[in-house]
This record gives sequence, C-alpha cells and structure tokens, in this order.
Amino acid sequence: MLYDMSMQNPYRYTLDNKRYQTFNYYLKTLYQKKVAKVILDLDFTCPNRDGSKGFGGCIYCSARGSGDTSAIFDGDIVRQYEKNLEVMHAKWPAALTIPYFQSFSNTYGPLSKIKKYVESLIYRDEVVELSIATRADCLDDEVIRYLDEMCDIKPIWLELGLQTSNDKTAAFINRCHTFAEFKKTMERLNKTKIKTCIHIIDGLPYETYDDMLKTIEDLNNFDYDAIKIHMLEILKGTRLAEIYEKDPFSILSRDAYIDIVTKQLALIKEDIIVERLTADPIKNDLIAPMWLLNKTTILNDIDKLMVKKDLWQGKYHESADLLP
Repeated sequence: MLYDMSMQNPYRYTLDNKRYQTFNYYLKTLYQKKVAKVILDLDFTCPNRDGSKGFGGCIYCSARGSGDTSAIFDGDIVRQYEKNLEVMHAKWPAALTIPYFQSFSNTYGPLSKIKKYVESLIYRDEVVELSIATRADCLDDEVIRYLDEMCDIKPIWLELGLQTSNDKTAAFINRCHTFAEFKKTMERLNKTKIKTCIHIIDGLPYETYDDMLKTIEDLNNFDYDAIKIHMLEILKGTRLAEIYEKDPFSILSRDAYIDIVTKQLALIKEDIIVERLTADPIKNDLIAPMWLLNKTTILNDIDKLMVKKDLWQGKYHESADLLP
C-alpha cells in the first residue's frame, strides 16, 4: 500500500512533509539561505583512550575517532578548513558555513588550545555558527565559561556523545562515564547560552526497545536543542568487530530500526532539532548492518511509517504510556 506523503501534516516545524524538525529547517528559517557544515579533524583525543579513564576508546569507535570522512589534521586548522570549504563551495557556491570539530573529544585539552581553534574560525564572514563534538566529562568550568562568552559573537554548539542513559550498556561499550556525570554537565550548560546537541546510538549490544526508549525519556528531563540518532555501526578494526566475530550479538533489522526511530521521535519534545537519523558509513569499513548504506531509502521509510502510524515529533512527549 502506498501512503500519500502530501496529506495534511500535523507537525508545525517543517517546510515539507517531514514530521520532525530537520536541521535544514532550522538553518533555512534562521538564515534564509543554504548553510552547510565543514567537517574538521583536530589533534584531540579522549579520556578513555589516553589512560585518564581507560584505554582503547569506545568499542565501536574507529582509530580516527569516528571522523573517518574528514581530512586528517596537518597542524593548520585554517588550511584544513579552507580546503574543505573549497569542496563544499563547489557544490553550494554561496553557502554559509558551520565549522564542525568532529573527531574525538574537542574540549579535552588546555583552554589555550581550544581558544586557538575556536578563534581561528569564528570571526570569518561566512561562518554563522560553530559546532564542537565532545563528551560530558570533558567540560570543566573554565572551558564552559569561555565558550559561553564566545556565544556573544556567534552561536556555539556542543555535541555531547551520550549514546545511552543505561550505565550497564555504557560500561560495556567502554564509555567510561556515567549518566549522572552527563546530568551534572547538562545542568551546568543549561545556565549558559551554549546550544547542545545530544548524540545517541540505537542497537547497542544487548539493549532492548525499552532501553532505547528510556534514553529518550531520560533526555526529556533536560533542556537541550538538538539530537542525533544513529544506528550502531560495526566497523573493521574496532574492538566491537572483534567482539562480534567471536560472539555475534543480535543486530537491529532495518525495519526494527525504522520502527524504534518513529517511536523515539514521537517522544522527543516537538521543538527539538533532529540533526540526523542515520549515518554515512564507508562501505569498505562496514561489517554490519549493510542496510545502512542505503541512507535515502531509510529516511524515506521513516517518513512513510510516521504517516502510516499517524505519528509526529512530540505527539507522545507528555503521554509516553500511550505510545503505540
């Protein structure tokens, strides 16, 4: 059966037939023109890699800190930015930009280093915002205070990798921080002008549907601005790949992932920006699930299922017990 995607949409934060607020909607309504992220790979690491809290990083994370699509840092952030900007402008010549510090934990270092990278780019005319990927346990008061001050120049996003609110799962994936630590950091960030994007992963080993929905319900207790939902990727060369090879665990099917995402969207507050609902794995690096390589069809089928089930973002935010 085909579903008419042009039917009346009950969700208000949209310019098309999406029943959730896309990052594109946020940017277009705010800046009235194309805005694109410029991905950057800087010389940071993580506390669960260097021995501060652990070694090896999260079990799913590649040697590049999951920044496998970005250019390798050569010591000059401006040179890397301008090289990637040239590629981006070949596609969208007049686009504005958001420099995105993607790989590893980009506030895990001395404040002087963070200042150098932020201030190298934030004053550029084409830059409208700045996005920094990091962890909740890599943000001391001095760093938060500095980034809050820089928000007076341009908006700054902190993308916080949470992955799950389940501490048992977090320990298994070698996250090396607890949900309580995340909570304390969010309470501090909520007192600032810094925008927050929370990154979670569906399909983590041995998690149930209830665990994945519980993560969303736990996040509903915070004020945050955006969310990224990804399906677990098993990549070559990771600890997760070794575990999967020795003892294959159950992986969410494509249909199961689409179903859980529609439920999660219905639980999220209606004004939260949904930055991503699937990733872009490199084919030669991906072990499973291979269906992740068909990103467009996944997003289309999420849209179709939301219409079929008459769901939209926020519909069951205050009535999770009614979620079908």
